[in-house]
Amino acid sequence: MSRPPFLTLPENAIAYPLETDRGAFAVLDAVPPAGTPRRGTALLVPGFTGSKEDFVALLAPLTAAGYRTVAVDGRGQHESPGPRDEAAYAQEELAADVVAQTAALGTPAGEPVHLLGHSMGGLVVRAAVLAAHGAGAALPWTSLTLMSSGPAAIEPAQQARTKLLLDALSGMDMEGVWRAMRDLDAEDLEGTANAGDAIEEFLHRRWLATVPEQLIVTGRQLLDEPDRVAELAAVPLPKLVVSGAVDYAWPVPWLDAMAERLAARRVVVEGAEHSPNAERPDPTAQALREFWDGPGSGA
Repeated sequence: MSRPPFLTLPENAIAYPLETDRGAFAVLDAVPPAGTPRRGTALLVPGFTGSKEDFVALLAPLTAAGYRTVAVDGRGQHESPGPRDEAAYAQEELAADVVAQTAALGTPAGEPVHLLGHSMGGLVVRAAVLAAHGAGAALPWTSLTLMSSGPAAIEPAQQARTKLLLDALSGMDMEGVWRAMRDLDAEDLEGTANAGDAIEEFLHRRWLATVPEQLIVTGRQLLDEPDRVAELAAVPLPKLVVSGAVDYAWPVPWLDAMAERLAARRVVVEGAEHSPNAERPDPTAQALREFWDGPGSGA
């Protein structure tokens, strides 16, 4: 579970529901400060158990570099509504949501739009790119970034942990599952959270607000995702694979190999693990800026 380092938005960011032809999605929308030349727009898609707040520490450095930055809650995730129906969270539905969110951003004609998915969000944005490419239409994105998101299903130890969570979600309410997870993670959380910690309180609220069917279906996707790297490599879109120096979901050597197969730029953020966006936001933002500014990125 990504843990944002803080929750306060920069002055140039607002929270609101983005209206699309597939419904409303809660977003954080940050624009470049006055006087900063605008270089493009970035749409950031969070991962399993996550939300738009996982990207809050990237908003200031990315907008300072001229990029409007929009972080979104997916369908049934935190502040975006979603039905109590597992079919609504099939990967193709979530991918179609990303296409609709992109269309609703209202970017000026010709402005680059950069797509980023973190963890499970990387699988969703990959599916969105492949679906759009398969439809034969011009892609609405200028580049694709996969952040801490791998080639196929997560590694076996994390599969076992995810299966335990899915079993719990099938038989317990969300509060009961939360308490069980916190007991399981008590050693890892020692020294980082306490009963009065604002971030811990936010994580609790976010968990309770997320639709359980969304977690069940996306959790299964983490267990069953096929390797679609060859398909993605055939899409003519600049690609970046970025991760921390350690990753428990998709080991770093898996991400290295995936980047090579994609002919993608590869960045490892030292001092970070599965969530470099939250753990080491400044070097992560620097890597994104350099990629988006680079040759072939459209900026």
